[in-house]
Amino acid sequence: MKYTFLPHTDIRVSKICLGTMTWGQQNNEEEGHAQMDYAVEKGINFFDTAELYPVPARKETQGETERIIGSWFRKTGKRQEIILASKIAGPAEMTRHIREDGFSRAALQDAIDKSLQRLQTDYIDLYQLHWPERNTNYFGSRGYKHDETERWEDNFKSILESLDTFIKAGKIRHVGVSNENPFGTMRFLEESRKSGLPRMLTIQNPYNLLNRLFEAGNAEVSMREGVGLLAYSPLGFGTLSGKYLGGKMPEGSRIKLFPNYNRYSKPQGVKATERYADLAARHGLSLTHLALAFVNQQPFVTSNIIGATSLEQLKENIDSIDVSLSPEVIEAIEVIHNEIPNPAP
Repeated sequence: MKYTFLPHTDIRVSKICLGTMTWGQQNNEEEGHAQMDYAVEKGINFFDTAELYPVPARKETQGETERIIGSWFRKTGKRQEIILASKIAGPAEMTRHIREDGFSRAALQDAIDKSLQRLQTDYIDLYQLHWPERNTNYFGSRGYKHDETERWEDNFKSILESLDTFIKAGKIRHVGVSNENPFGTMRFLEESRKSGLPRMLTIQNPYNLLNRLFEAGNAEVSMREGVGLLAYSPLGFGTLSGKYLGGKMPEGSRIKLFPNYNRYSKPQGVKATERYADLAARHGLSLTHLALAFVNQQPFVTSNIIGATSLEQLKENIDSIDVSLSPEVIEAIEVIHNEIPNPAP
């Protein structure tokens, strides 16, 4: 395994982070425990979860992923070995079963306390805002469209003040954002500087060969300000494993189970995936390793969040840390990207 640090800290984290959002729906508790056992054996010390998980979000299963992690902590006694990240859900129709008061102090208190209880721990190392409260472009939206009727008011400072109280109480150690854009990230950094409030250390956004929108603005913020990307969906819901090529739809696969998760499976996405698969084959690589190694090598990536529903998938994903793409392969990737840019935002 390779390691790096959470920006602006001495907290050492594995370059591969274990994603958990299938546990409690596609994977049961025993399978989640087996994945954590294997990941730790392979040197992973960084787990990412959320109060919303598993996904798709449902009232009946909400919080189950954290509960599975908590039961593993209790069983193994390995809490101190793991850097643990979780998130508070943002306001949306799909989260009304959790709460409806956004990132208010009361909402943060409720979310943190319930996560700590499910996770069977006294603290969370990295606590993230799952997506912004304001209207902006995320979750498959390429461009920003202003809403003149929006009632949101700038509350970046008050959110940081609330988070600061939970840091001082020892319930969380550091904070980050997710599904965020340069405006939001910079506003948080501005308030942090002005008022001596906690700094957002990381940004957890989608990043993969089919969606490189992070590079358009967020990458500069990441490099100049030291806000590390925790890249999620590095395989695009499994699309970049190649398992859907040729019109295949494996039983138990994510898109088979949840057809609405099809943003990576539209014509241009399929066309690009076929091109990347051919490139990988020409260089003796699996498509999975090509896709994950590309993410691993980016200078703005702190950790690559990989998830799997089987140990076989997990093994191949983790093994990508040993793959180094040559300049020739990187150049060929750029040719494809320039011809079919960001087909799956």
